Amino acid sequence: MSNPPPAGRPDRESIKVACSNCSLRELCMPMGLSDDEMARIDDVISARRKVKRKTALFRSGEKFHALYAIRTGVFKTCVVAEDGRDQVTGFQMAGEIVGLDGIVNDQHTCDAVALEDSEVCVMPFDRIGELSREVGALQHHLHRVMSREIVREHGVMLLLGTMRAEERLAAFLLNLVQRLQARGFSRSELVLRMTRQEIGSYLGLKLETVSRTFSRFAEEGMIEVHQRHVRIVDTQRLKAILAQPGGSF
Repeated sequence: MSNPPPAGRPDRESIKVACSNCSLRELCMPMGLSDDEMARIDDVISARRKVKRKTALFRSGEKFHALYAIRTGVFKTCVVAEDGRDQVTGFQMAGEIVGLDGIVNDQHTCDAVALEDSEVCVMPFDRIGELSREVGALQHHLHRVMSREIVREHGVMLLLGTMRAEERLAAFLLNLVQRLQARGFSRSELVLRMTRQEIGSYLGLKLETVSRTFSRFAEEGMIEVHQRHVRIVDTQRLKAILAQPGGSF
């Protein structure tokens, strides 16, 4: 039996991909590219990679080779805390890019694990870097992606540093729905691919607190919950929980 390929490189089962024909192009690629520029990007981002549920796309400490645009599925990024537990640092979905953590020191500083069977487009970083210097829109787009990550991290710091449990969970649910809506999904219904434990790890809350807060939101008629299916019944009341100093995400 052959050994699996390094996590940062496509394997033999990788599938040929064309960004120009992808329905998620508007989410992970810059707009307004010429046909020639789009063809050059197609040539660089030439493969997809399937990642099974609970399997790592890459691990902390591995050599950084590429960025990955998520085509289907959901990932979590996590690091090992001082007490040995996994600390979830983010959840990423279709149209978003993972792997930016590896740029600084040429190695990944977190794990990226699929929460369901997923597929990513492999973006070899050396070739993307070369092309971005020639295609200004691509370089600007990469800078925007990196800036968005910085803003997100600041939002998480605010979330964990100043918000009560109710505010944290309300912000989390509203943020998820907003991101899903941008991908053409319902503005009020979602399926949580992450566990309550993982949500708690991300929000800095105990599992019992997450479960209790979900129950409270349901009892007060703000949401309906059936296992991992959640329907936002009263968006305005969830937003009202955040309508106070520091209550943003």
